[in-house]
Amino acid sequence: MPAAIVFSDQDIARAVDIRRQLHRNPELQFEEHSTAGLVARELAELGFAVRTGVACTGVLADMQGRPGSKTVALRADMDALPIVECTGLEHASRTPGKMHACGHDGHTASLLLAARAIARIMPGLDGRVRLLFQPAEESGKGAKQMIADGALEGVDAIFGYHNRPGLRRGQIAVKAGPTCGGGDRVQVVIHGKAGHASRPHLAVDPIYVATLVIQAWHGLVSRSLSALSSGVISVTSMHAGSQANAGSIPERCEMLVNIRSDSPQTREVLLTQAQRLATGICEMHGARAEIRILSSVPAVVNDAAMAGLVADALREADGVGPVLQLSSLPTIGGEDFSYYLQRIPGCLYFVGMGEEHADLHSSSYDFCDAVLPVAASAFAHIARAWLMRE
Repeated sequence: MPAAIVFSDQDIARAVDIRRQLHRNPELQFEEHSTAGLVARELAELGFAVRTGVACTGVLADMQGRPGSKTVALRADMDALPIVECTGLEHASRTPGKMHACGHDGHTASLLLAARAIARIMPGLDGRVRLLFQPAEESGKGAKQMIADGALEGVDAIFGYHNRPGLRRGQIAVKAGPTCGGGDRVQVVIHGKAGHASRPHLAVDPIYVATLVIQAWHGLVSRSLSALSSGVISVTSMHAGSQANAGSIPERCEMLVNIRSDSPQTREVLLTQAQRLATGICEMHGARAEIRILSSVPAVVNDAAMAGLVADALREADGVGPVLQLSSLPTIGGEDFSYYLQRIPGCLYFVGMGEEHADLHSSSYDFCDAVLPVAASAFAHIARAWLMRE
C-alpha cells in the first residue's frame, strides 16, 4: 500500500501565502517574470532541476526517482487578466487594471504545494516527474510556445486541472473525450456601397446586411449541428460609420465573431457554414464578405484511458473528495491544454470552488484557499498512479 500523501500545516500555510502573494501581484501573458522567479526559487529549494525562460516566462522542473524511462508531466498556468478587481480583499491586486480573475494564482500555488509531496515520494518511484508552469494560457499562445521550446520532450503523459465555480468545493470532476470547447476569433468585414441616408436604394447598406448575417448565424447551431453536439456563435464587436458622418450610409461594417465548438468536427461545420452564410447573404444584396480567422484554440479532448486513471487514482485518495465522472460536456469555454493533448495522452480535470463562488473572469473572483491542499493532493496522487501503472 503506497504511503499517504499529506501536507503539514506549515506546507499549507506556505501555499496560501504564495497564492495570495501572486494574487496581489498579477502579471499578464508573457509578463510573468516575478511569478516565474518565485516558482523557480521554490522548486530549486525542493531539489528539482529547474529550467527558466521557457516560452519566454515559463518554468520547467524535473525530478528523477529510481532509474526508469517513463516521464509524467503536471501543468499549471500563471497568467492574469486585464480586469479591474473589486473584491476589496486584503490580498487584492495592487496593479490597477490587472487581476487573477481565472484562478491561475491558485493553479500555480497548488502545483508548488504538490511539488513538496512529489519530492518526498519520488525516491520510491521509477521514472521522472516534470512540472510545467506555463505563461499565456488566456491568449491560447502559451502552450504552443512551451511545446516549441521542448516542454514535452521525453514526456509520455500530461495532466492538469482548472478550477470550477459552481462545482462543490473540493469536488473533482473528470470526463473522457471532449471536455472544453475550442474557440475561434473571426473578423468579418462586410463591404457595401456608401450613400446618403435619405436614399438607401442607391447604396448597399452593410449594417443592414450584417443584421441579416447575424440572424442567420444564430439559427446555424440548431439547424446545422446534431443535438448531441455543442457550439456557440457570438458577435462580440460591431463597428460601422461614425458620429461625424451620421447622415451617410457607411461603406463597410466590421464584426468580431467568437465561435465555440466541442470537437474538431463541430468546429469544421460551424466555420464552414458561417462563412457560407455570410458570403451568400452578402452576394444576394450586392455586398461582399471578407472573412479572416484571427486566432484559434482547439477543443480539449481527454484520452479515455488517462481520464480513467485520474478517476481511479483519486477515488480513494487521502485528502481528495469523491470523484464525479461526467458524461456531458461541462463547459464550452476554451483551454490551451488542448495543444498538449494533440501531442501526447493526458487529461484535464476540474476542481470545484463552491456552488455560490464568483464565476471565472469576474471582477469579484478569488481562488478558494481551502482547495489548495485538495488540488495539490490530486496532482501528487495522479503522478504516482501514472508512474506505478503497468
